[in-house]
Amino acid sequence: MVMNIPDSPSKNKPVRNQFTQKLLRNVSPHLELFAALLSGFIVLMAWIFVDFVSTPVWISLNLLAYIIGGFYKAKEGIEETIANKELNVEMLMIFAAIGAAIIGYWTEGAILIFIFALSGALETYTLNRSNKEISSLMELQPEKALLITKEGEETIPVSELVVNDIILVRASERIPADGIVIKGTTTVDESTITGESIPVNKDQNQEVFAGTVALNGTISVKITKPASETLFQKIIELVQTAQDEKSPSQLFIEKFEGKYVNIVLISVVIMMFLPYFIFGWSLADSIYRALILLVVASPCALVASIMPATLSAISNNAKHGVLFKGGVHLESLSQTKAIAFDKTGTLTQGKPVVTDAYFREDLNKDQVLASIGAIEKESTHPLAKAITTFSAPQLEEHNVSIKNMKTHSGEGVSALINGELWKIGKPDFIGEKLIDDFQQGITSKLANEGKTVVCVIAGEKVIAAFGLKDVVRESAKQAITTLKGKGIYTVMLTGDNELTARAIAQDVGVDRYIANCLPEEKVEHIQSLNAEYGNVAMVGDGINDAPALATANIGIAIGEGTDVALETADVVLMKNELNKMTNAIDLSKRMSRVVKQNIIFSLSIIAVLILSNFLQIIDMPLGVIGHEGSTILVILNGLRLLK
Repeated sequence: MVMNIPDSPSKNKPVRNQFTQKLLRNVSPHLELFAALLSGFIVLMAWIFVDFVSTPVWISLNLLAYIIGGFYKAKEGIEETIANKELNVEMLMIFAAIGAAIIGYWTEGAILIFIFALSGALETYTLNRSNKEISSLMELQPEKALLITKEGEETIPVSELVVNDIILVRASERIPADGIVIKGTTTVDESTITGESIPVNKDQNQEVFAGTVALNGTISVKITKPASETLFQKIIELVQTAQDEKSPSQLFIEKFEGKYVNIVLISVVIMMFLPYFIFGWSLADSIYRALILLVVASPCALVASIMPATLSAISNNAKHGVLFKGGVHLESLSQTKAIAFDKTGTLTQGKPVVTDAYFREDLNKDQVLASIGAIEKESTHPLAKAITTFSAPQLEEHNVSIKNMKTHSGEGVSALINGELWKIGKPDFIGEKLIDDFQQGITSKLANEGKTVVCVIAGEKVIAAFGLKDVVRESAKQAITTLKGKGIYTVMLTGDNELTARAIAQDVGVDRYIANCLPEEKVEHIQSLNAEYGNVAMVGDGINDAPALATANIGIAIGEGTDVALETADVVLMKNELNKMTNAIDLSKRMSRVVKQNIIFSLSIIAVLILSNFLQIIDMPLGVIGHEGSTILVILNGLRLLK
């Protein structure tokens, strides 16, 4: 598969040339917007000073506005016409503006150029932000691997790894390729793949994935897949494939554009001569009416029907913490029938907290909690951090001295307090029999509730047990209730286990949940939902959500999520409040209604103007007034969405 990834520096590409190319890519969209605004300013100056300058100077100002404002769209129109061998709307607008100038209406033509150039510049700016997620993903792909050979260790490029190679991965290093652990144990942060915040213990014969991080311990990994076929690479490919696919609406617009332009141009040519031969008009009248037709039939009002309304709705949403990357996504949101949610960091807070705590009744609870907090404070494990936070008040009140702090990879920690051995960790690290003697069935109860169980032993007695859980966001509960009230089907997709997934799903209130989802499986579920409901949104925050975000009709990223999710998504919730999304859906539906009103109105005006021109009821000034007046009205109607 060919990847559209920025070229890496090489001897064949001077740094200066790369810098120039990057500069031009970044500056060009801004130059196009600047040119559009400058052309509008020149038109305004020409209109203000029309009575104070000579005619040649006035014409020169309008001509300058033509050139500055129309350059980019004319260039785009000509290039696409040559490439596709078909005229387009850009060319029609240029012809209409030139036609207005030919019959002496320079200002009307210049305004036509300005409005169309402005919308085109904003569209170009949005489109130039695409595919950045590919570069963001590649930054997380290790470039080097430590290969174990008969001679010792050798650092080689990841691309040179082959199946059955053995590599060494040390603590805090990112695993460079998919493989099987053949020596050592470690705890792996798999959030890049599964999106889950709790690290997974990896022992011999267990699978590890490229792009994940070994938090502790040193492991030897036997490669099972080449670098081009890793799960992480599949994420990249899925994102690119989904981004390259065109929506049905886009395909329809492209098809409609060619037919519309051809019909208008053919009609103009016919108008130049048919009335002269059939209705007895003079040739001058026929040509005059044909030029009026070219002006009034131009889709200026039709274009303005969408862009101002869209920008107003986008601005309104931005004020309330919802950022849309383009108007097409805002329109698509109003048609959403089902929404899929990632669990961790989206419906939940994204980090475990202590929800249940049990202590031996004959001990001082505060002293025990302070001792536990002192031990866990020395660990960097997410579960340890959660328990440390829970015990912070007691830890401040009691001074606890610990010795011989040890981390038991994948199991827990141990330390000496006043010469007594304390252990904190998973139930099988502590001993199931001892736990049963502590409080019968407590670990089973917590596990059945989808919670992670951590037990504490001092000497030969279990003295405490904790249940930890990634808690649901309150805004998520409100959002799900509102969405279901609007008739939108809700689904939770998570890489977590069945017990945890069921508990969270019941708590948040989604219609359905699917557990144990890998990134590629999330994509498959999104495709299934799309086939069933027609228009599906995906809400997520992690790298693992990027393919699903790109595959969905509209991808929605949580503001605190990864850069890749934010770049891939079509919508970003800046304040991590899912209830903002429900407000955005309401505004999106309002925008759709306004756009429909504008389109019907603008097409009706165009039809009336064309008919009036054929009946010789209007002349050029009235045609321009009707055409530009309808444009102003649809713009004003769109601006209502600012409130």
